Amino acid sequence: MTQPQHDAQTPNIPEDEAPEVSVEQRLAEQVELVSAELEQLRAQVLLERADLENQRKRLAREVENARRFANERLLAALVPVFDALEAGLASAPEADPLRNGVELTLRELTKATESNGLATVAPAPGDAFNPEHHQAMSVIDAPGVPGGAVAQVFQKGYLLNERLLRPAMVVVAKAD
Repeated sequence: MTQPQHDAQTPNIPEDEAPEVSVEQRLAEQVELVSAELEQLRAQVLLERADLENQRKRLAREVENARRFANERLLAALVPVFDALEAGLASAPEADPLRNGVELTLRELTKATESNGLATVAPAPGDAFNPEHHQAMSVIDAPGVPGGAVAQVFQKGYLLNERLLRPAMVVVAKAD
């Protein structure tokens, strides 16, 4: 008859001499396990709450941006109308009765679009060139205008709720 082989790590202790684990020790071990699991679940719940809050904030931002820029295509389509009305005013004689009508139309159109977030980017000669709002068409020698500043405006630009819709097209003064 062969004797059972024992694992090298398992001590060879007869059953009647095995240390007994008390009920209190077993309960304490179970309480520790349950406490660890509870802490893990609490951490998971906190992470999920933070994730939901981030999603809620992101969705609110997206809804706000959609609301602010919903009319972007319409306002972008109206920009050439501004250009045409201003070109008409520039070529109309001062005493022309149609000029008053065009000025009134332009004023009303401007008021309506401004109330929807459209703002004009119209730098004056001598203003600093801003590459975020201006597009340089050329560079010229411009006496009396500091180098790197706007020397002439070809076309106004427009912002929609502080987002560039069309840059102002400008000529920049050459640096000395």
